[in-house]
Formats: sequence, C-alpha cells, structure tokens
Amino acid sequence: MKSTTVRRVGLSIAMATALASVAACGSSGSSGGSGKDDKAVGKGSTRVSPIAALRSAEQSTDKADSAKVESSTVMGSLMSMDARGSLGWGDGITGVLTMTYTGGTMAQTMRAAGSTSMEARYLPDAYYAKMGDKFAEQAGGKHWLKYAYDDLAKLGGSSGAYLKDQMQNSTPNQSVKLLLASGDVKKVGTESVRGRQATHYSGTVNVADLAAKNSNLTASQLAGLKKQLTAAGVTTEQVDIWVDAQNLLVKKVEKGQMSSGQYSQTAYYSDYGVKVDATVPPASDTEDFTALLKQQGLTPGSADTATGSGTSS
Repeated sequence: MKSTTVRRVGLSIAMATALASVAACGSSGSSGGSGKDDKAVGKGSTRVSPIAALRSAEQSTDKADSAKVESSTVMGSLMSMDARGSLGWGDGITGVLTMTYTGGTMAQTMRAAGSTSMEARYLPDAYYAKMGDKFAEQAGGKHWLKYAYDDLAKLGGSSGAYLKDQMQNSTPNQSVKLLLASGDVKKVGTESVRGRQATHYSGTVNVADLAAKNSNLTASQLAGLKKQLTAAGVTTEQVDIWVDAQNLLVKKVEKGQMSSGQYSQTAYYSDYGVKVDATVPPASDTEDFTALLKQQGLTPGSADTATGSGTSS
C-alpha cells in the first residue's frame, strides 16, 4: 500500500468516523426516512404549540447520559453507512460503534484497506479506529489508529475545528434543540416506533432566520446552533423527532443540503442509561495518526496533509 494510499485511507476514516458520531448524536449533517419498523397510529397535524413538551424532551434526553444507537446515514457520493452501538454524553462523548460502509467513495476506500466494517471507540479527548490486518501490515503492524481531537482540528482546517467541537459537545438532544430553534415546529401525531408509542414533531430549520425566531432558546444557544450549521454548509434542514411517554427521544430524522451534497440520516435510540464501556485500546497495538503521517514525511496541518496531495513512495 503506497504512502499516499495509507494517508488518504487514514484521513478519510478520520473525517467519516467523526461525522458518523456527530450524526448519531443528533447534530447537523444527518437524516433518512420514516423507517420500515414504524407504523402510523395517529395522523394529521395540529398547530398547538409543542414548545413545552419539546423542552421537557430536551432536558430528559440530556440527563439520561447514555443510550444504545442505531443509525443509517447517506452523505452524497461520499458514503452510505450503518452504525450500531452505545454512546454516552455525561462527560464528553464516549462509546463504541461498529460501522459498516455500504456505498460511496468511503466504501471503496475501506475495501482497499481490507474491510468495509470497523470499530470506533470514542473517548473525551480522542477516538480510535480499528483497522483490518491488510491495513496494519502496511501501516506499522498496528491495528488501532488514534485521532486526538486537537489533531483532528489541525488535520481538517476549519472543518476539522468544527468536527472537534461537535465530537466533544454533541448529544442526541441537539435534534430537539434544532426543532426549538426552527420557530415553526408542529406536532404531527402519535405513532408507534418499534413497538413504543411516541409523539411525532416536525419542523424546518432556516439557518438565516435562527436568531430571529422566538424559540425559547438562549441567545448563546441560538448563536451556537447557527455557527454549527453554517460551518457545515447547511442553509435549511428538515428535522423530525419522535418522543416517548418518558419524554425521551426514540427516533430522529434529519435531512438537507450541505456544501458537499445532500445528506440524510435516521437514528433510533433505546436503553437509555445503559452502561457504556469505552476503553483505550492497548498501546502496543495503537498508532497515533499524526505519528504515522510524520513517518511518511508529512506534517500534520500542512497543505499536503489536508488535501491528500503528495508523492508516492
């Protein structure tokens, strides 16, 4: 495997793995469809303000600290991917996700690296990606790649800084906050989500109008949401969420247009409060991605690193 291939695989995995976690945790850059496991129970929409119910859902979901997550994500021609695992957000994002790339350039990249499925472990200051034997043979013999969030910010420039912030601060209740910020949220009806009764809420977020809407969010919350969406190249976003009788988010769908193309994601949440066991992989089997770059004569944060240009060896 040429050094440029190793580098591009590593950089692609860095960004896609980060985006996977961000999407699963309910931030900008995700969505999907209604899901085959869902069955409509109540139809029709009402203009009765659901703000109070959504604020309860936002607070309850935030306080739950952890949940099992299943998501399906499509990001233009970059990737289509399924993820499954557990995530916690009580003290930064922690968790373990198994991700399977099913299409797009990321699936091709992963296939070249020996496997289209990988395990990602998220810790408060870094995440780790477990690579296959084929990649390890060409990258120092170690299976785990470590991506410190500070290094990720340098690797990706402005987009890396955005991802670092999202990785350390995103939680599932971000989707609820987006609906609160939309200003035109409506209660759609009552539906069954995988056998659980839930109330369906829907709204469209217009980034330019965020600060002007009476959403009951603080000025700093609105400013933060607007900054996140703008950084991702999002101008409008359709958000749908389903909240159960315990005021917990059980499903969310987000879709829209990013600067890099259309995106869509559906995520399901269950087993709130589940124990999340995310441990640091063995140091003897872990390579820091920045060290891998330096071994190939590249400087993290340089133009060559960010753009994927360079000379094969």
